[in-house]
Amino acid sequence: MRCERSAGVTGAALCALLLLAGCQAPAGSASDTAASASGTGSGFGAVFLGTGECSSFGTTRYTEVPCDGERAAARVVARHDGASGTGPPCPPTTDFVLHIGEQTAPARAVREGYACMRNLQPPHPGDPGEGGGPRTTVGDCVYDVGGGQVRETACDGSGAHRPQYEVVRAVAARAKCPASTALYVQLGGAAPVGCARPV
Repeated sequence: MRCERSAGVTGAALCALLLLAGCQAPAGSASDTAASASGTGSGFGAVFLGTGECSSFGTTRYTEVPCDGERAAARVVARHDGASGTGPPCPPTTDFVLHIGEQTAPARAVREGYACMRNLQPPHPGDPGEGGGPRTTVGDCVYDVGGGQVRETACDGSGAHRPQYEVVRAVAARAKCPASTALYVQLGGAAPVGCARPV
């Protein structure tokens, strides 16, 4: 995510190197999902892992399962074709993103795309302040990792890193941030500027 320190706080800009691209989190971050979805589902819908359908958890592969089954672990809250970096962003409370490769299985072809997933049971890292998920939103906390980069962490201090700033407002332009703003965070969407204060 892009961030800059408020000139009124430090007098110097903190340049941005980290940028959220759609639903995909930066590589190596807590919200990054390395596993991909398997296109060999059981045929529950016309689209593999379509919106409203559920997946099991796996270490390297996920499969489509009935949502009322004992193997169901997460529900698709949005499904888009193409690469996540070029498609629409996931909903703010998405817990993780599954990247789906194109497959031409005899039973059902699967187009390349991505599924925005929400765990059926807690924890929900995509919720505000929980320290994860692919998007930074109002209520999330971040810490400085150096080189002009910040990453999310749990606001209650339970994560591996202590929170340094909390995003308290999303606005259309920096001038609309409150005077207490110490850091600007790029959020995207209609209100792309996150106003963050020290915690």
